[in-house]
Amino acid sequence: MNELNELKRRLSAVERKPDVLAKFDRYPTTEWAAVPRSRISWNPWSSCGIANVTGLVYDRVECKFVTDNFLQTRAEGEVRLAAFRHFGGGGKECVSASRSFIIRGGTSRGTGLCVFRWIHGIPFGWDYEDGTATYTIELQHRYRTTQVSDGKRQIFAYLRYNTDGSSWPEGLVNSGDYWAPGVKAVGGMVPSMGWQDIDDRDNVWDGSYSISNMHYCVGLPEERIPGATTDGWAYYTGGLTSWGSAGNINDEFFSL
Repeated sequence: MNELNELKRRLSAVERKPDVLAKFDRYPTTEWAAVPRSRISWNPWSSCGIANVTGLVYDRVECKFVTDNFLQTRAEGEVRLAAFRHFGGGGKECVSASRSFIIRGGTSRGTGLCVFRWIHGIPFGWDYEDGTATYTIELQHRYRTTQVSDGKRQIFAYLRYNTDGSSWPEGLVNSGDYWAPGVKAVGGMVPSMGWQDIDDRDNVWDGSYSISNMHYCVGLPEERIPGATTDGWAYYTGGLTSWGSAGNINDEFFSL
């Protein structure tokens, strides 16, 4: 009898029959705006949207996110959805992944919107009754090309300082014999002269693109999102896109 009950439980888990009162499984997130995300040195997959889907009823999920500064030949990127099993010590392993979706963007700066649908393919056992396993679906991204920076905003100026680190006194400026126009040298000391950087994030682009957290990750029945596949289905507004490499659970990913 116990074996029969266990078989029934497994069959129910495979079919993932929803409760009659449940319309969908929703996992909202909090970050709506696209925020800057820099490239990580060895360019692994980096998660920017995470939904805890332990015990999720449906195989099919949909997520939505926004982008900014994806520019053709300058800051092209890839995104994917991947499922992870979390275990003790803060570690996790990738158990399934969609195909990579390449976002080339437009020829000028503009925001984009993407809707991504996927059959997650989390293997049986993901809904552990003993509570020892946690599963997440994560929106991940990585650069496809090396970002191109606009450089730095600079001004040609003198940097006023003494050898002891204090600033040059006003008395050395516009007085006596000038080492250079407007600046006097005393005891062989002269201030540094050259192009000085001026940080201005609003006017100088550092080459990075921006991508938001998932607006939501929601589990839906087949009739609601029939286009979902194990490779993934995506709709993007804001520029050119294409599909990249097949899903690979062995790809490097950034994890704390």
